[in-house]
Amino acid sequence: MRTLLIVFHSATGGTRQMAEAAARGAGGEDGVTVRLMHAGAAAPEDVLAAHAYIFATPENLGSMAGLMKDFFDRCYYPAFDKVNGCAYASMVCAGSDGQGAARQIERIATGWRLKPVAGPLIVCTHAQTPEAILAPKHIAAADLARCEEVGHMLAAGLGAGVF
Repeated sequence: MRTLLIVFHSATGGTRQMAEAAARGAGGEDGVTVRLMHAGAAAPEDVLAAHAYIFATPENLGSMAGLMKDFFDRCYYPAFDKVNGCAYASMVCAGSDGQGAARQIERIATGWRLKPVAGPLIVCTHAQTPEAILAPKHIAAADLARCEEVGHMLAAGLGAGVF
């Protein structure tokens, strides 16, 4: 069995919906176990037990969420030089841009020597006021379908031995 680990954080529900959609898309692939974990619960042993990853975060103030940063801080050195070549993708729920968070994940993944298998999937909620930023998010069906496609692609690649 190969394992796809999806690590996420979500304060307003948008990123959680995206991560759950990716897990749905990945589900059912023969020979692949999908693990969906909140960033606060994911540990180095979870990273080391996986063969591919999806990292999903909201963008806060142009950066990845603090709990995603905490996940990487806790797991980076225990997994360093032990996950080389594993496939990954990233997803960002952003109010406007998302590029800052995507770049941070890319830099960390580069340090881990992970192989990107898709560009960052950024879903823009257009939240621009304090009220809109803090409000619960509802991700559109078309965007959730894109998240499902990322999950399916990674699981299919794992199941076929491509990754």
